[in-house]
Amino acid sequence: MKILTKEVKIALVAIAGIVILFFGMQFLKGLTMFSSDNNYYARFDNVSGLAAASPVYANGYKVGVVEAINYDYADPSNIVAVIGLDSKLSLPRGTKAEISSDFLGNVRLELKFGPNPVDLLQKGDTIIGGQEGGLMARAGAMLPQVEQMLPKLDSILASLNTLMQDPAIKNSLHNVDEITANLTTTTSELNRLTATLNQQVPQMLTKADGVLENTQGLTSQLNSLDIASTMQKVDATVANLEQTTAKLNSNDGTLGLLMRDPELYYNLNATMRSTDSLLIDLRMHPKRYVHFSVFGKK
Repeated sequence: MKILTKEVKIALVAIAGIVILFFGMQFLKGLTMFSSDNNYYARFDNVSGLAAASPVYANGYKVGVVEAINYDYADPSNIVAVIGLDSKLSLPRGTKAEISSDFLGNVRLELKFGPNPVDLLQKGDTIIGGQEGGLMARAGAMLPQVEQMLPKLDSILASLNTLMQDPAIKNSLHNVDEITANLTTTTSELNRLTATLNQQVPQMLTKADGVLENTQGLTSQLNSLDIASTMQKVDATVANLEQTTAKLNSNDGTLGLLMRDPELYYNLNATMRSTDSLLIDLRMHPKRYVHFSVFGKK
């Protein structure tokens, strides 16, 4: 009698298929059946879409999975999630489990470690649960402020529209275009001037070299002069001038008396007047002073 009949083989294949299907579904959910994960409990008042097989992350790295969620119908604010974590992971006391979601709506659990790495939680302890603020929560908190700003934005936009319709703005923009064109022209002229200067700079440097050579020649000539003897001559000349000035200021000599004696001045003045009168009388009456005789008579 055959033990493995056709019916037995079919049954064994069906059982193996069911087992493989079960483990495959657990694997797709992220659950591990024969692992050495440590189970912890996280207490929430609102799970916000958290479900079994949701991943658990710590510092962005997946460290476990949510194995089950127990809802207390008698106390709806007491929801307990069973978390399976890698046995190598140690949780400091004070660690929190926060529910977060991304832009695609995927919900996961984030572990926020406590401050003391020495005081650790034991397997089966309860973790404090909560909700992560996230970007959407912060955006929701900003909505009232945005609503208050909208009327001000409307008034600002209306003022801007009124301002832009002002003809002075258009004239200013036109002036800006003209200024830009003038700046372009000025820039081109500066470029031409720079090119001209670049061409003339070598000649200017050559002339400057000539001037420097002349200056050096003049300096050498000045160095060759006998400054000491020249200064001695200048001192002698100044001394003679001082002596002459002293004699003029004294009563000695004709010039000194002439400059300082008023009687001599008055006598000379009277003499000059007498001489002038004599010359006038001589011109008017020459016969009184000169006699001409052709035949030798007196």
